[in-house]
Amino acid sequence: MADFELNILGCGSALPTTRHLASSQIIDLRDKLYMIDCGEGAQVQMRKMRIRFSRLNHIFISHMHGDHCFGLPGLISTLGMLGRNGDLFVHGPAELGDYLDSILKLFCQGLPFNVRFNPVNTEEHTLVMEDRSVSVYSIPLKHRIPCCGYLFKEKQREPHIIREMIDFYQIPVKEIQYIKQGADYVTPDGKCVPNHLLTRPAVPARSYAYCSDTAYRPEIIPYIHQVDLLYHEATFQETDLPRAHETFHSTAKEAATIARDAEVKRLIIGHYSARYDDPQPLKQEAVAIFPNTTLAKEGMKVNL
Repeated sequence: MADFELNILGCGSALPTTRHLASSQIIDLRDKLYMIDCGEGAQVQMRKMRIRFSRLNHIFISHMHGDHCFGLPGLISTLGMLGRNGDLFVHGPAELGDYLDSILKLFCQGLPFNVRFNPVNTEEHTLVMEDRSVSVYSIPLKHRIPCCGYLFKEKQREPHIIREMIDFYQIPVKEIQYIKQGADYVTPDGKCVPNHLLTRPAVPARSYAYCSDTAYRPEIIPYIHQVDLLYHEATFQETDLPRAHETFHSTAKEAATIARDAEVKRLIIGHYSARYDDPQPLKQEAVAIFPNTTLAKEGMKVNL
């Protein structure tokens, strides 16, 4: 069981190459899976990485460019063939709803499960989804069409009970939940046992931000400030800055500048242009500004 792990399925850009697959990631958080974008090849990569399809309940699409959503028809069809029966929730720009309708009508009739679409306002930073483990927020990005990133904020776990102290004070089981919530314990003879003697703090909640595709946009910095891990597109080198501006993408230098100014802990760059045979120069540009930078690659697993 993964505690909080990022799985990179694909980190290439729109034009196919033999080096990279189209954009797709999966977050494994407390044994639940959350997919971000679903480019072609996503489900094959899930097989290679031994990721269980049955644990996937939420898919988040950033925008309606094919390298971020052309994998959806195949994935939804496969889930039907595997006998899924629980609802599948798909979040993304309003335009995604029409795309899903056509997929379900043309290729996926008679599915044994429901596909629930949740439209996301790509122009606002707002809560998209939450469950007992995580809250997911949109991050407004700057691209040629409506586009947003996603911020995953883990919910703080309850503190750990110190079993030896529970046994020592013979604390009834019914009191343990109150102690986890911060209560002290009062013994039958009236002695107050402080909560800090009965519990150990849980691991601090962690956060992950996904920002692809986007032109350089410092306005997102307050939303991703001090996240534990940031994935930011770095489609181009600085020598191709005019092309980056033309296509509303970022350079590696710009991605690193965002990471530095947002004071994030770690940066992963990806969404490499097909013009580069080797992404190492992209990393060199980013490291010069933000040293704790890693290149994304297919099959990568990053534990937060």
